[in-house]
Amino acid sequence: MSSWRSIAGTIGYAVTCVLAVIVLAVAGYAHYVQRQVGGLASSNVDTGGPQTGAMNILLMGLESRTDYNGNILPARLLAALHAGSVRGVKFEGVGGQATNTLILIHIFAGGQKAVGFSIPRDDLVTFPHPYDGEPQGKIDQAYGLAWAQSLNETVNSKMSHNQRYFLANEAGQAAAIATVSAVTGEHIDHFAEVNLAGFYALAQAFHGIEVCVKSWDGGRNLHDTNSGFSQPHAGYLHLGAAQALSFVRERDNLPNGDLDRTHRQQAVIDYVIWQLGHQGALTGLGQLTNLLGVARKYLIASGGWNLLEFASEMHALTGKNLTLSTLPIVTTQNNVMVNGVPQDVDIINLPYARHLVQSAFSQPPADQAKGPAARKKPASAKAIPPPSTVTVDVYNGGTTNLLAAAVSQALVSAGYKAGATGSPAAQSQTVQASTQVFYGTGAAANAAKIAGYFGATATAASSVAAGHVEILLGTTSTAVPAGISASGAAPSATATSAANNGQAGGAVTVKSNAKFGIPCVY
Repeated sequence: MSSWRSIAGTIGYAVTCVLAVIVLAVAGYAHYVQRQVGGLASSNVDTGGPQTGAMNILLMGLESRTDYNGNILPARLLAALHAGSVRGVKFEGVGGQATNTLILIHIFAGGQKAVGFSIPRDDLVTFPHPYDGEPQGKIDQAYGLAWAQSLNETVNSKMSHNQRYFLANEAGQAAAIATVSAVTGEHIDHFAEVNLAGFYALAQAFHGIEVCVKSWDGGRNLHDTNSGFSQPHAGYLHLGAAQALSFVRERDNLPNGDLDRTHRQQAVIDYVIWQLGHQGALTGLGQLTNLLGVARKYLIASGGWNLLEFASEMHALTGKNLTLSTLPIVTTQNNVMVNGVPQDVDIINLPYARHLVQSAFSQPPADQAKGPAARKKPASAKAIPPPSTVTVDVYNGGTTNLLAAAVSQALVSAGYKAGATGSPAAQSQTVQASTQVFYGTGAAANAAKIAGYFGATATAASSVAAGHVEILLGTTSTAVPAGISASGAAPSATATSAANNGQAGGAVTVKSNAKFGIPCVY
């Protein structure tokens, strides 16, 4: 049985950036890059997905201090990555092979829109079948357990060193795919994977990354020992490759932990996309060759995935048309024994998580429907009174602590009046399954809109005061619905933090006139 323990850290959305760069390059320089694209690393793990049209793509960021052949990265590179030691302990050995970044993206038919979910790395799951003797673990451990199991099985074989590690990587890829598919209930059509050094190389290829950082708690988020992020002030910053990697790895000193780290990572994607569209990053063959060199060295894609055919779908993977959210958790439990080691884990509501993913993947969001006709309101549609005319009372009949307060604050941010919060006397000792929404006189339209966020139906109730909407949260509601923030201002950091330590939330929105095409994030 393997004894490795994953080391804290993540490459964030680096794989998305690399993938976007490669395929946009393919789209613009197909004749030039066809031979070079054919040289990209390809796995024999082939899930048989389509080349175009609707598809699900799993993006994996591999936490590893090694290359794909199991060789420890050079000391100078580890130092640049701030990965040579963790919490004062010098890094030794090959380390873990954890997929600290898992993003499942659905591209809708036509390639114009896409939606995705970032899956928190600490989610406790049951594996489709035991890996290295472990039936359960954190979702990011599936890859490493299967990787270690494969190496153990071939240790006395006549295979070459590189062949053994190639098979181990494929075992890890297959395990991660199977686990994500089991958790979400979705088939994975293709995958792309990049390791820790890949983001660093990408940032170098772009001559650094522009970011905009908001100060929090007196600038506490500007300095972090574990990731190595350290900047003298907030605001717009140009980060070299090493600090760019630290920027997307930090989570300890952020107000909402992993959620804010997700926002940082998305901001980097937005900058890369802005560079491609506004700075002509691919106008020179020298730059293009450099980027493809990064891809050939650090990117592995699923077998049978033809990137030339896929190029037409890349319209979906832009900051404007790609909506990323975080799969919610119910709570975090500390010191849970996982693979023989006490760890902090996220507890998820599996049926609810599957419902969220499958609902989002079934059709594009209403406001993203294609064509002006689809965006028009039906002629018979009645105007909904302003949110400011309605008071919303939120009661927690579920099991997620502080969720009623978080939902209330999110609705206030969206323009509604704050009402009562807490647990109703009649429900104080009873947990209910589904969320229910009731309304009083004059609040029917807004009640229906609010109910839609929870997948519920609003019901008139004489016990609810005129102009009031009453929400009774059930166990299927484990986080503030992302759609609430889409109707107005985003919930405050406090509201988001109250709901599951900031593990659930919508993607960061980029304003049309934003400098460098990026949002300001914590």
